[in-house]
Amino acid sequence: MTPLEHIFPEGQFKVKAPLSPAVKVGNLLYVSGIPAYDAEGKLAVGDFPAQMKQVMETITGILKTAGGDWSRVAKVNVLLTRREDFEEMNRIYASYFPDGNYPARTTAIVYSLPRPNFLLEIECVAVLS
Repeated sequence: MTPLEHIFPEGQFKVKAPLSPAVKVGNLLYVSGIPAYDAEGKLAVGDFPAQMKQVMETITGILKTAGGDWSRVAKVNVLLTRREDFEEMNRIYASYFPDGNYPARTTAIVYSLPRPNFLLEIECVAVLS
């Protein structure tokens, strides 16, 4: 039976919810939907670029802790609460893939997320070496 490894990066805010930021199963890493909390648990309320960058940096830390990086991400799901943030999301997102090799991605506009000030959540699956 393949063991599960629960990933909890050092220095990241620990969400008070019954979940792991990521779970590694064999060479696959499943990253939970990540909101934009910084290391102290603060959220840049109403500031989409700041929230987007924070989510991407949090996931970067999770990937690094698990032994990967964005080049190993195969699938991404992006949940946005405001349609008008789509172009800015794409601009910031693309900066994490300078070689232009993007993972498969789904982007959805949702009515709401678990907290009223969340403007987005991103989850992904990576294939590790």
